[in-house]
Amino acid sequence: MSPSDAIEPFRIAVPDQAIETLKAKLALATFPRETTFSNDSNYGARVDDIKRLATAWRDTFDWREAEAKLNDTLPQFTTRIGVDGHEDDLKIHFVHAKSEREDAIPLLFCHGWPGSFLEVSKILPLLTTGGGEDEPAFHVVAPSIPNFGFSQGTSKPGFGIRQHAEVCHKLMLRLGYNKYVTQGGDWGYVITRRMGELYPTHVQASHINFIYAFPPTLLSSPLLYLQHRLGLYSASEKAGLERTRWFAENGSGYRHIQGTKPHTPGFALVDSPVALLAWIYEKLVDWTDAYPWTDEEVLTWIAIYAFSEAGPDASLRLYYETVHNSKDALFASGWIGKVPLGLSYFPRDLTVVPSSWGRTLGPVVFEKRHEDGGHFAAFERPEKLAADLRTMLGKKSGIGAKLSF
Repeated sequence: MSPSDAIEPFRIAVPDQAIETLKAKLALATFPRETTFSNDSNYGARVDDIKRLATAWRDTFDWREAEAKLNDTLPQFTTRIGVDGHEDDLKIHFVHAKSEREDAIPLLFCHGWPGSFLEVSKILPLLTTGGGEDEPAFHVVAPSIPNFGFSQGTSKPGFGIRQHAEVCHKLMLRLGYNKYVTQGGDWGYVITRRMGELYPTHVQASHINFIYAFPPTLLSSPLLYLQHRLGLYSASEKAGLERTRWFAENGSGYRHIQGTKPHTPGFALVDSPVALLAWIYEKLVDWTDAYPWTDEEVLTWIAIYAFSEAGPDASLRLYYETVHNSKDALFASGWIGKVPLGLSYFPRDLTVVPSSWGRTLGPVVFEKRHEDGGHFAAFERPEKLAADLRTMLGKKSGIGAKLSF
């Protein structure tokens, strides 16, 4: 292994000056003038919530304690990966937890926005342990994707989904996993779908918990098309379509801003911790299923953005690159036929389409519609997501017996 291929242990160590500067900015924060509807969540983040959280961030939240907990519970590393046409040695931060089981399955866990590697923290011990013979265990790799967390920021325009897929694939190869499975939601859904398209001999199966799909067409899926046209949808599928409509009409404004002019909101996110807090906290509340967020969880989640190596503004650029690359924008919702696919639907996700739509994405070998849960499934409902992966990849219950690693 050459020096550039080295895998180095990593511990989070935010400089004291960065913490002091953040607290100084919080002390000088100016909040919007209050109205009778300042706490109406239909207008966005509630002012009382943001004031409370900003005060806690300034006065009582202990980043050093949160940092130590992350370092103690998540085995973290860095390595450098070259990306064709872009970076020669992009530093990538990742969690890598190996199971004690010899038959464990290598699994790439890929986060999205506004998430991070933190999303793997609750599901990690569930995946690495496993149960009986038909409950597989996993070697879990959870990178901070470029421009997020403690991975390096990119230096050239055009670093889109294909390049993220290349980074994740090369990371798995670097760790000795020539064949592996993937799991993703949000951008992780798009990135892992791209991996299945680009590297089908390596990606043995793909599981997603964010299903973005279109209605089946007569030419591509006649039977699914007939089901769609007849409106043969269950009550949960109809509720899912209503949730999808709500998000499109009332929850997706951020996506248009970040996909067209990401640098403009980026100034606010970098300079103002209150702006960063409000921008992300709104999503944490709206995109989960009544999840009981604690102040510590919220502030740890958002501090990872505030202290990220590339800065919180860098995380927005992937929206712009995807909007301006039609292949990146369209392929993920099309048929990818060489990789077995598992689908987990959670009712408070952002798009919750009928099963007939999801089956247009690829050869579905596992499907589960849950009664609760939202967009951050690994963090909100880790037991349910882990159970889905075990069932899908079990040697008796799923396709595990057909796979080799």
